[in-house]
Amino acid sequence: MQYQRQFRTTNPTELFNFAIIGVLLLLYAPILLHWCDGWINKSISTEHEYFSHGLIGLPFAAYLVWLNRKLWYRLRTQSHPLGAVLLLIGAFFYICGVSEWVNLSLPIILTGLCLWLKGRAGLKLQRFPLLLVFLATPNPLPYLIAPFTMPLQSFIAGTAGFILNQLGMNVNVNGIYILVSGRVVEVAPYCAGLKMLFTTLYVCLMLLHWTGAIASRHKITWFLCTAIVISVGANIIRNTLLTYFHGTGQEGLFKWLHDSWGGDVYSALMLLSLIPVLNKIDTHFSEPTQITEQP
Repeated sequence: MQYQRQFRTTNPTELFNFAIIGVLLLLYAPILLHWCDGWINKSISTEHEYFSHGLIGLPFAAYLVWLNRKLWYRLRTQSHPLGAVLLLIGAFFYICGVSEWVNLSLPIILTGLCLWLKGRAGLKLQRFPLLLVFLATPNPLPYLIAPFTMPLQSFIAGTAGFILNQLGMNVNVNGIYILVSGRVVEVAPYCAGLKMLFTTLYVCLMLLHWTGAIASRHKITWFLCTAIVISVGANIIRNTLLTYFHGTGQEGLFKWLHDSWGGDVYSALMLLSLIPVLNKIDTHFSEPTQITEQP
């Protein structure tokens, strides 16, 4: 009797939601494991490695969905026709077999489920977690923007050469090539700092949402602009160090900073520096608290 009573009081909506979560796990668990393994072990393609910020972004998105679960249950069940359309598109992308389309099917299906189950209100509630999932999904964007990074590559090469010349080294710069001590260092498209810039902007969105500063346009503008400057500056310093290590024959340090965990530590320290920057901006633009005297 006790077992039957517990079974009868089970919320059918919760069972339905658990069933949907189970189906999604069966469909996308292998894909997510492939992403995570590639990001951690750097065994995924160079372009897909640009989205390694998903290692922190996807768990954070799941955490936000969990926080919103009570608000989700309170929303009225209503279906939006666009939800069914997105579900069909996502299903087609999943079964087509093209890796890029299979990846993009994840945010498309999740968006379609929100619209199909709870309508516009559900999409509005989960819009930020969906944005995090979309921005962490490997897609062809790095392929498309790589040919247009030449000005940034030349700027980084010229700045790195100027810094090394000021340090007394004989350095010549020819476009994206830096010549130092008979050695040539190329600032390749994937060394132009786009990966670090993508990660920086992604972490900025997470910090803005976490602190509540995302509600202020001034804070968003100042923080993102400052973060871009920090990211570009950090990448210039990194390329300067790589050029110095390669030009002076310190190949161990070069590989450590370029291919090994040294680059990850460098990026992590740069991202940690964003926290005090946001705190400073938040303090500067916060309105002073008005104290009213009681009679």
